[in-house]
Amino acid sequence: MEYLDFGTIFFFVAAVVIFLQLRKVLGRRTGNERPPFNPYTRTAEVEDKAKPSDNVVSLPRRGEVKESSFEKVDAVAKPGTPLNDGLRAIQNADPSFEPAKFLDGSKMAYEMIVMSFADGDRKTLKSLLSREVFDGFVAAIADRESRGEKVQSSFVGINKADIIGAEMKGTESHVTVRIVSELISATLDKNGTVIDGDKEAVAEVKDVWTFARDTRSKDPNWKLVATEAED
Repeated sequence: MEYLDFGTIFFFVAAVVIFLQLRKVLGRRTGNERPPFNPYTRTAEVEDKAKPSDNVVSLPRRGEVKESSFEKVDAVAKPGTPLNDGLRAIQNADPSFEPAKFLDGSKMAYEMIVMSFADGDRKTLKSLLSREVFDGFVAAIADRESRGEKVQSSFVGINKADIIGAEMKGTESHVTVRIVSELISATLDKNGTVIDGDKEAVAEVKDVWTFARDTRSKDPNWKLVATEAED
């Protein structure tokens, strides 16, 4: 039997120790490791994904909305109903129209109009009302002021708001909203005596308002064109 010299044994032991340390640090292969990163392959994959499937993309012509894009209309009005047909007609004329966003805007406008009328704020009313409705509101304010009367109002909130009508009249879109709100309101005479309403009681108010906008206009704002109070 031949004996290994000391130097050979030393290097053999050192090799085993180094192997064990590397194994501890690097671990074992499990078969689930990620493949090594290849920048050229990755770039090619990104470029392939970025390529359109066709060379030509057809854009909808102005005034046309694809059938599949009426989801937001169908969410507020059942397909096949006159209301749904009216809302689709409006969206065809103005692809940016969204019933839910319109409803949110109408609720904000409702509060502004109610409070501006109570305060006699003609400037704010003029920007929110059609000419005919504005003239009617201003006449009522002037009549109230001529008698020295004032209105004290506090807007509590809107309990419910629904779109109940929609149609195109030429290039003008009309949307009718039924709003149920709560309001504290009292009319005082020139001596401060309450002659109508109540300064503390909360009253439920039901209104049916119609807003309109010319779809050809660059002005995105809608204006109140008709009002009706429900009993």
